[in-house]
Amino acid sequence: MSLIVNFAARSDVGLVRSSNQDSGYAGPHLLVLADGMGGPAGGDIASSVALAHLVHLDEEQPTADDLLPSLREAVAAAHADLEERADADPELAGLGTTCIAVLRSENKVAMVHIGDSRAYLLRDGVLIQVTTDHTFVQHLVDIGRISAEQAERHPQRSVLLRVLGDTDSDVILDESVREARAGDRWLLCSDGLSGVVSAETIADTLMGVPDPGKCAEELIDLALRAGGPDNVTCVIGDFLDGNNLPDGVVPATTPQVVGAAATDRLRGTRGTDSAAGRAAAALAPAPPKEDKEHEPPRRRRRAGGVVLVLLLIALLGLGGWLGYGWTQTQYYLAPAGDVVAIYRGIPQELGPITLSTVHTRTDLRLDELPGYVRDRLDATITVSSLEQAESRVGELRAEARGDEPASGPTETPDRTPPPTPTAPPTPTSEPTPDGP
Repeated sequence: MSLIVNFAARSDVGLVRSSNQDSGYAGPHLLVLADGMGGPAGGDIASSVALAHLVHLDEEQPTADDLLPSLREAVAAAHADLEERADADPELAGLGTTCIAVLRSENKVAMVHIGDSRAYLLRDGVLIQVTTDHTFVQHLVDIGRISAEQAERHPQRSVLLRVLGDTDSDVILDESVREARAGDRWLLCSDGLSGVVSAETIADTLMGVPDPGKCAEELIDLALRAGGPDNVTCVIGDFLDGNNLPDGVVPATTPQVVGAAATDRLRGTRGTDSAAGRAAAALAPAPPKEDKEHEPPRRRRRAGGVVLVLLLIALLGLGGWLGYGWTQTQYYLAPAGDVVAIYRGIPQELGPITLSTVHTRTDLRLDELPGYVRDRLDATITVSSLEQAESRVGELRAEARGDEPASGPTETPDRTPPPTPTAPPTPTSEPTPDGP
């Protein structure tokens, strides 16, 4: 079977934002979604730069074995480019972007992801969220501190833990490779959609509107009718049997670029004349003399980081090693030499203090595991208990024996500093009110 992709990309500035900091790309072999942050002097540049470093992959069409290495190399180049721009221009301090890239070769699909933009896969009438948000709140969900329902209303739901760009943390990508099937429909979207439109409504729309362009437009309309508080961008790719196309379907052949990276990047929202648009215009406050979007975001982000450090110091001084004691109730999996180990603690350091130690060194060798599993271990596999860690080692043994492989890892983000110092990772904050 010869698979081809029918694709579309659409973007809208939304009813509240003054500029579009999202960038989207759809082509025959590549889908990309980037949601920038740092104000109009940073966020739009950040997402555009990420796109610029990836689009050449649509022309090169790497082999299946080269999919992930090609994506990693392109994203690393984008990150380095953003760091250089921020260092050279104080006005760009703090710029950053989320990024999802899906690259295919024949019937293989590779994906890399960082940030809180999302990728969904609709297969056989079932919608799967392929990514997990790299947010502080999602971390709390993962360790069982709060429920998914509580996360939707949590005041820190926009605090990002991972982004590309001018950040103080390492760039750790979630990666996966999977088989593509005729009938698969991929959706990449910014949180301007997923933050206001339910997964059930997204699924119904993806199943109910066959044309990818019209479907993307309908999803954006749903976000605008929900108030359009953020930029909203949708990139859709339909995998089709090239030898048995549905009647009337003429697959797209010309790549589409939307949002900040597009030539019409200054276009306003199409939702202005809607009821939601009129309400947003009526309630909008008068603009200040100096648009807050132009405030260098690094100071706000790092102010949050300084506060967090001070709180950590205060906790250690006033409460002894209570914070350290909490870290020692956590577990994760990572390499220890040439074997898999269960670590007690969290994979972080606080000055000279290492917050984890090897709890159990297993006899499961790294070279017995598939490459994608080793990549996941390099990024650490977080678990909620020692029992879950031991269970996860058992699953890795099954993968080493050639049983059905697990899908690639996923993780999650938000936009203000975490409220307490008990969260292990140091978050990267998006600017408010005009961050993505």
